[in-house]
Amino acid sequence: MLSYKRWIGAFLVLVLILTCFACGNIGMHQDETEENSDLIVVGFSQPGAESAWRVALTDSVKEAFTEEKGYKLIYKDGQSKQDNQIRDIRKFIQQGVDYIILCPIVETGWDTVLSEAKQAGIPVIICDRNVVVSNESLYTAFVGSDFKAEGEKAIARMEELYPESIEGEGPEVNILHIQGTLGSSAQLGRSHALEKALEEHTNWHILAQDCGEFTKAKSREIMKRFLEEVNIRDVDVIYCENDEEAFGAMAALNEAGLGYGKDTNLRIISFDATESALEFCMSGQIDLVVECNPLQGPYLYNIIEMLNDDKTVPKITYVDENYFTSENLSSEIIQRRKY
Repeated sequence: MLSYKRWIGAFLVLVLILTCFACGNIGMHQDETEENSDLIVVGFSQPGAESAWRVALTDSVKEAFTEEKGYKLIYKDGQSKQDNQIRDIRKFIQQGVDYIILCPIVETGWDTVLSEAKQAGIPVIICDRNVVVSNESLYTAFVGSDFKAEGEKAIARMEELYPESIEGEGPEVNILHIQGTLGSSAQLGRSHALEKALEEHTNWHILAQDCGEFTKAKSREIMKRFLEEVNIRDVDVIYCENDEEAFGAMAALNEAGLGYGKDTNLRIISFDATESALEFCMSGQIDLVVECNPLQGPYLYNIIEMLNDDKTVPKITYVDENYFTSENLSSEIIQRRKY
């Protein structure tokens, strides 16, 4: 009988210890929750990490929204699929984040999920590429590049390379066009500039065109096929809609033992201005690189800080961008690049 009572007593003591331990843990988790509740939570959806440029944008946003500045950033990689990004945004809504930053892979198809964010009272800032929606009130602001202006810089360089007479006559200019991801703001803006130039310059012609999806591998395949379809000696310009595509085209030309760049009749136009592309540009292998600035974190931070202070923010904010040729480049400029 005594041993039974001792067993019961020991059991009750054990239950008491476990209960106290559990309560202590609950208290600890409550403290952590209370501590983290002071942070402003930002959900960040990226299409992927397909290029050095995209990685630089991600790093810039991560550097802008740190706990030291009062933020918690939740980053999601969409693996180059819009469905994944839509799923991630819905997850952000379920988590009750304070803000959503969306870098859309394409412009269309966002109305429903952005409506859900608006109904939840979560401001959405569109970053890098823009969206086309039925009601622009579905997002709060856009921060990114003016892609049409980027394309116009490339066209201005081509007009400089191939001038026309006062009568509007000039040499035939034959172009290979490697487009970016179809339907993305970058592709639409850069392609639009070229298409407009073709209307204005009747002596400019596209010999072949295909979508390189902003990747080196895909563009290398396309360029190899172009070399089978056209006489490369007839080509004057390869218009690549980002640096990765330019690298792919160059790889295919190298494999075929074909020259390009300065001292040849074949010029390469590119966009983004990553460090590697600028090195090729300074050496004359790429004729022009139009900058697409990925360091957008500070711009996004300023927008959200204004919203925190209940200030009105601009609907559109374009980031500062430049363009580069071998004439205006130096090793010092390239060494200062962050991407």
